[in-house]
Formats: sequence, C-alpha cells, structure tokens
Amino acid sequence: MAGMDLSQVAERLAARAPASGTYIIGVTGAVAAGKSVFAAALAKHLAADGARVELVCTDGFLFPNARLAELEILNQKGFPPSYDHTALRAALEGVRTGPTLFPGYSHVTYDIDPALARTLDPPDILIIEGLNLIPTHGPSLIDSLIYLDAPEPDLEAWYVARFLGLWEAAEHDPASFYARFRQMSRAEVEGLAKTVWEKVNLKNLHDHIAPARDQADLVVRKGPGHEIVAVETRG
Repeated sequence: MAGMDLSQVAERLAARAPASGTYIIGVTGAVAAGKSVFAAALAKHLAADGARVELVCTDGFLFPNARLAELEILNQKGFPPSYDHTALRAALEGVRTGPTLFPGYSHVTYDIDPALARTLDPPDILIIEGLNLIPTHGPSLIDSLIYLDAPEPDLEAWYVARFLGLWEAAEHDPASFYARFRQMSRAEVEGLAKTVWEKVNLKNLHDHIAPARDQADLVVRKGPGHEIVAVETRG
C-alpha cells in the first residue's frame, strides 16, 4: 500500500481505546477497497508498540456455498443474508472472555475452509475486517469502526485487477474457483469481472456497505494507488 502512513489512524484509535479488556476494531468498506491489506498493516503498526494483536475476517462467517445454494442466494454472496450473524456476534462476544473459534474462508476456492479456522485467546486488540460490520441485531460489538472510502472508478479498477490476478493464478491450480474461467480469453474475463462489479458488488455497496460510512468512527480516504489521502474522525 504505497505511501501509507498509519500514524494518524493509530493515534485516533488510541484515543478511543477502552480502559481495559480487548479493544475490537472493525475495518470495512467496499469489495476490493483493500481492507485485508490495510488491516494487516494496521495490525503490524499497533503490534510494534508491544500490544498483542489478532486479525480476523468476516468472510469466515459467510454461510458455506452449499448452504447459500440451498437458500438460492449464492449470487448474493457478501450481501447481509449470506452471513451467519448469530455466529459472528457470538465470536465477538466470546473473544473478550476466553478462547474463541474464528472460522476461515479461502478466496481461492471461494468457500469456507475448515483448515483456516483459528482459536484465539483474548488479545489486547482484535481487528476484524470485512463486510457486514453494522449491527443487525442488538448493539454494536465493535469499539471503533474504520471505513475505507475511495472513488467508485478506483474501486472497480481494483476489483477487476484482483479478479484477473486470481484468474491468472488459477492456470496452475485446478482447485481454484477461477479455474472454470481459464477457457475464456483475458478480454472476456475482464468483461465478466466488470459485469460482476456492476450487477453485484456495486449494488451491495450502494444498498448495504456505504451506510457504514456514516456510522464509522474513522473514515480513511484512499487515492488511486491505495495511498491514504485523508483521515476523518466521526462522532
């Protein structure tokens, strides 16, 4: 993440930290906004001061593909109904008091991967990144919520680039979800990625993700190279 300076973010988060117990920080934003990279960099930055930091993702709380197919919402993966909100809330509550299982998700196979599950003891700081961090039932369990904001043309370009990268990597990985597209030309795959962005991800952004921007404690605005261009404190 070129040019990224996390000092402003860390300072503002420190001002909001609870007096004791696990500090839960959420990182959300559009698909392909760079949540995983940002959260990993933030975790490393915060751990440099001696805190024990753990990083998890809401993707692990997606229902498995088989269940989504049963519900006939596989094409709405990432939308609120595709998540096990009860399990997510239970994990965020549990990690404050004792060992808690966090399921894992593979972006290569595009499904829940039991091998990626982790059991975490209560850390000093838990960073959870992904979608659906606005509470749907009961109060929020996030102490501080960060929203990654960027212009929609940049978000689309990042998504298409990520899709093409996974498609290229699938050439030597038949287990990859993207291997099914290897018979398509690069231009065809790029067109497919743009269609998915417009028909699925952009709708999810407008209807379900962008509202988190107004509820966030910090809004981090990003430039075309994923660099931080502004940090805005809310609330």
